[in-house]
Amino acid sequence: MKNHCLISDQALFLIIDLQEKLMKAMDHAEKVYKNTRIMLGVCQQLKIPVMVTEQYPKGLGRTAQNITEHLGEHLLQEKVSFSAVTQEMFEQLKGLQRRQLLVAGSETHVCVFQTVRDLVAAGYEVYVLRDGVCSRRKDNYINGLQLMKEEGAVITDTETAVFDLLKVSGTPDFKAIHPLIK
Repeated sequence: MKNHCLISDQALFLIIDLQEKLMKAMDHAEKVYKNTRIMLGVCQQLKIPVMVTEQYPKGLGRTAQNITEHLGEHLLQEKVSFSAVTQEMFEQLKGLQRRQLLVAGSETHVCVFQTVRDLVAAGYEVYVLRDGVCSRRKDNYINGLQLMKEEGAVITDTETAVFDLLKVSGTPDFKAIHPLIK
């Protein structure tokens, strides 16, 4: 059995392709936006780096405004491949020295799946926020989650990840983050 324990100074939050034009087709866009914003607040408080990808922004537009207004400092990677895993990403990850990646984004069965598969194959611990990813169709969403689990990713949710990162209550970090998840 593998021990699934998130450690804030080992974590990075990866947001995959939460772009306006793409998200308009998603049934659960608002839930994904909400949970992504919660995790962004946690990242700011715990000083967890954030990386954002955009699939063909010329055609699909930029990251949704209700995400960008909560981003703060972050790394941005434009891409045309479905997987976000490139030499540039590996160099950025190596520079940040983070081995645990929390993942939100769209679509679960395409860009999220292919990115997660490639990150797991490269030896990273990957935690997929099931309430932070979406596909246009429920069967594709379920298929994507199952495939990522089979590849070795941990399928979790936002609240579980938040409390795992915090570890204990009563701290200044807990007091700052608790209102985000009420």
